[in-house]
Amino acid sequence: MVKVLILTGDAGESLEVMYPLQRMREEGYEVTVAAPEKKKIQLVVHDFEDGFDTYTEKLGYKLQADMAFKDVDPSKYNALIIPGGRAPEYIRNNKDFIRIVKYFFEKEEPVAELCHAPLGLVAAGVLKGRKTAAYPALAPDVEIAGGTFVDGAAVIDGNLVSARAWPDHPQWMGAFMKMLKEKYRN
Repeated sequence: MVKVLILTGDAGESLEVMYPLQRMREEGYEVTVAAPEKKKIQLVVHDFEDGFDTYTEKLGYKLQADMAFKDVDPSKYNALIIPGGRAPEYIRNNKDFIRIVKYFFEKEEPVAELCHAPLGLVAAGVLKGRKTAAYPALAPDVEIAGGTFVDGAAVIDGNLVSARAWPDHPQWMGAFMKMLKEKYRN
């Protein structure tokens, strides 16, 4: 059975956590949600309101994390998903988050990330020479890290599938599902 790991934390974007979680389960994959601590995390909703120059944030769903980053053995998983929201801003400072991300890139295992998740990839030092989508405001962060920002809904670069944000879910998850099915022939 394909095992998928999702890395997030408080202020992960609700749609960006819940959609891939449910999509992977729908496919029959075993999914584990890891956070800085094994606890109930508070997700958020990012949306645009008339008159605002950027997104607004409201409280979203709560989700029980299955395990803490420190307890994750990445070799037990076939694929990694890093949702966006504000969670990547702080989980990138966790040494075990960095350890896990580096493992998936070193082993060239499938990785899906979107929105603000490239902040975690920058911290792990894995974006140099790679193409990635991201929330457009992160284009300078991607470029400074030696990556190439692509404004697209399903950007594929080797083992990495990325997108801008939750409106890209159909293309993003479609490309990731195709990658998983090709690699694991299930």
